[in-house]
Amino acid sequence: MQRRHILAVGAITGWESLTHQALANGAPTPTEISRELPDAVLAGSARMRYFGFSVCDARLWVHPRFQLATYWQHPLALELTYQRDLKGAAIAQRSLEEMKRNGPIADDTAATWLTAMTGIFPNVSTGDRITGLQMVNAGTRFWYNGQTRATVADAEFSRLFFGIWLSDRTSEPRLRAELLAGLKS
Repeated sequence: MQRRHILAVGAITGWESLTHQALANGAPTPTEISRELPDAVLAGSARMRYFGFSVCDARLWVHPRFQLATYWQHPLALELTYQRDLKGAAIAQRSLEEMKRNGPIADDTAATWLTAMTGIFPNVSTGDRITGLQMVNAGTRFWYNGQTRATVADAEFSRLFFGIWLSDRTSEPRLRAELLAGLKS
């Protein structure tokens, strides 16, 4: 069961490239992203598979002036659409483990963030969406199936959380490349 939950944040290799056109045509920009980031462009997308099973689709939206080297200083949104049932507590735990790859986190801060994420990430089923919005210097706002879920008002949380996918220390460099594939150099 633990392995299934690891998949939620791309910790095991298995991301499959999806063309921008396929995802852009297959699913519209979520309302929460259109409303919060009206100038955002779809940077890239990927499908995660594990032993041939689809786990989730990921799509990344960024501001047109986005710079990867300073991703935490730019508004962006990441949407995960799940293709499998996963436990929210396991998503939270694995997220924290991946965040630690991007920088040290004090034990008390890690405990606070884990508690917050455990409350934010519900158990998900096929078709459920979790969207995270990075608010520059203000933290991260989350939605579940388009409904506001919570905000973590901590810029360092935001930097490390989105670093799961965007940091050069990511455990999934192929996923990172696919999420950034549509950006011009």
